[in-house]
Amino acid sequence: MNQRIRPILYVLTFFALGLLLLAWSPEQFSSFDRETVEHFVSDIGVIGPALIILLMIVAVVASPIPSAPIALAAGAAYGHYAGAAYVAIGSELGAMIAFLVTRHLGRDAVVKVLGSKADYGLLGSQNALTVIVFSSRLLPFISFDAMSYAAGLSGLHLWRFMLATFAGIIPASFVLAHFGSEAMSGDFGAAEWLTLGLGFLTAMPLLIIALRRSRSDDRHQA
Repeated sequence: MNQRIRPILYVLTFFALGLLLLAWSPEQFSSFDRETVEHFVSDIGVIGPALIILLMIVAVVASPIPSAPIALAAGAAYGHYAGAAYVAIGSELGAMIAFLVTRHLGRDAVVKVLGSKADYGLLGSQNALTVIVFSSRLLPFISFDAMSYAAGLSGLHLWRFMLATFAGIIPASFVLAHFGSEAMSGDFGAAEWLTLGLGFLTAMPLLIIALRRSRSDDRHQA
């Protein structure tokens, strides 16, 4: 199995098991309520937001560390709006770092991190590239980190990349922070569980496709 895929499988598996445990045995989490989290957040002070932002930066730069669990934790700890803001800031900074790394180090450095995903081949005018980056941030099946690295290889201006990225990640940041906040407050209703379930079912076929491609690449390299 491709070494880049293995961590994703582990994280998805544990995340799915955690959701099932929370759904079927909520009494196990009765002592871990909003008040407990608020006390913890108050005790750690500014370290908490800084840690969330740092983890999001690492998740973007160090592909393929998943960012969704971090965003859910941010929402659980800081609520819908503050949690979403910390996630968006961390994602923006991580995307900027990835963009600048490729802009200054070139394609060879990207290939070492992303492999074949470095061949996104972004071409077009400044407006077209801006729209492509913005649209990619709204589509969960397009790799956030890969697009950030690939954009650095294009002719897109940094300020356009930053603007398109920030505008595109706000919806996803808020949705994930909302899920985390609702789960912690106990207001996680059927609609939220249905959305998470559909999201997981959507991700599984994409993961299977990625696994098949990685096995195919391994056979060609052998």
